[in-house]
Amino acid sequence: MKQKRYVVAIDQGTTSCRAIVFDPQGAIVSTAQKEFTQFFPKSGWVEHDAEEIWQVQLEVLREAVKSIDLEEIAAIGITNQRETTVVWDKLTGKPLHRAIVWQCRRTSTMCEELKHQGWEPIIRNKTGLVLDAYFSGTKLKWLLDNNPDIRAKAERGEALFGTIDSWLIWKLTEGRQHVTDASNASRTMLLNIHSVQWDDDILQQLNIPKAMLPEVKSSSEVYGHTELLGAAAAVRIPIAGAAGDQQAALFGQACFTEGMAKNTYGTGCFVLKQTGEKPVMSEKGLITTIAWSLNGKVYYALEGSVFNAGTVVQWLRDGLGIIESAAETEAIARSVEHTEGVYFVPAFTGLGTPYWEPDARGMITGLTRASTRAHIVRAALESIAFQSSEVLQVMEEESGIHLRELRVDGGAVKNEFLMQFQADLLGVAVTRPRVIETTALGAAFLAGLAVGLWSDLSELEQLKGYDRSFSPAKDEAYRKQAVSGWQRAVAYQLGR
Repeated sequence: MKQKRYVVAIDQGTTSCRAIVFDPQGAIVSTAQKEFTQFFPKSGWVEHDAEEIWQVQLEVLREAVKSIDLEEIAAIGITNQRETTVVWDKLTGKPLHRAIVWQCRRTSTMCEELKHQGWEPIIRNKTGLVLDAYFSGTKLKWLLDNNPDIRAKAERGEALFGTIDSWLIWKLTEGRQHVTDASNASRTMLLNIHSVQWDDDILQQLNIPKAMLPEVKSSSEVYGHTELLGAAAAVRIPIAGAAGDQQAALFGQACFTEGMAKNTYGTGCFVLKQTGEKPVMSEKGLITTIAWSLNGKVYYALEGSVFNAGTVVQWLRDGLGIIESAAETEAIARSVEHTEGVYFVPAFTGLGTPYWEPDARGMITGLTRASTRAHIVRAALESIAFQSSEVLQVMEEESGIHLRELRVDGGAVKNEFLMQFQADLLGVAVTRPRVIETTALGAAFLAGLAVGLWSDLSELEQLKGYDRSFSPAKDEAYRKQAVSGWQRAVAYQLGR
């Protein structure tokens, strides 16, 4: 028996499939990545070919492990784009329709109809989610309502539904396992997050046959085995962990204690705060979600969204043309001591938490003849931190749990001006990890725990290395003045 030395993480994203091999110290051994096709059949509609996703994911999986002995792989963990909806034939294993992607807005009208019927508070209380086209439930209803053949198969028990984790596990186990984990299930708008069971009332209202749905498992257990990693001699490898991408990042950041939070700085920002074993229901537009299920216990999180973060820097480059690359923004921002009262409200696609104003649009305020490119660039970077701070403030108010530290990941964490300003605004340390692939690392941690490669959470905490911690360098008076200026700028935009 060879020593088990590696965990493979499948990281199935919105635009690409990746596979990353980690060693027992949590270091990356090898990686492979490949993009796949995006389909936009109508305005606001987004689709993927689930069969293509499977083929590309299998290709990068084999590529990532080609130089290691398959018998030394302890387990595979999966993390994935979350709400994307796949329906496939139980008998043939073929998708019955293109996957409807989380970004797709085709069911917005359906959601409005459900709101008029009084389902919004029911959905929120049972699922922790807002009633929105973002989630899987109405996407699945649309597929069934608009495709009589799929509806007929579903009624006969011949059509299966799943998010991407379920689809990949089903394919990897060659049709033997139809399962999902609690974190992904909580994003479907079909799961009662209190009982962690599919909700019969919601299924009945949406006319979805329960037999289509996967069995809900914990986030860290052996779901089944695959023999598909090598093209030749079969080696059975356990598939032992799964979590939606943002929850996996929270786990990969070792936010194991109630009150710990992470922020992913990408195109937008995803802020998650772990709230322990009781769900905190939000009144201010946050999502209540299952963070993970582990060792017989369910842990919850609050989630908030910043719509525009990286897009602000992209607009400076591509829209205004005042920078050539994102990398130069740090030096430009540092070339002035402050913005001289300039604030940038980057509501290109509306404002998210806590405003939820989809019709809001971008605005720059406080301009004078003395304002320069540097002031605008600095204000743009500061806007990312202001928006994230507002989400975290709402989380603190609603959970009653004080933020002790913010752990960060995503492309923008390389910008040390932004990280320092974020720490100054929050008044707590902002910690950047050594391994920034925290989403894949979270999936690896969950899988490795299930097979005993790592013994417990404290061991994972020790493995989690940090590159730098940014400590707040400003006082409370500075924070209050900065935030009040930001709030005035937002009020101008909203006409208040």
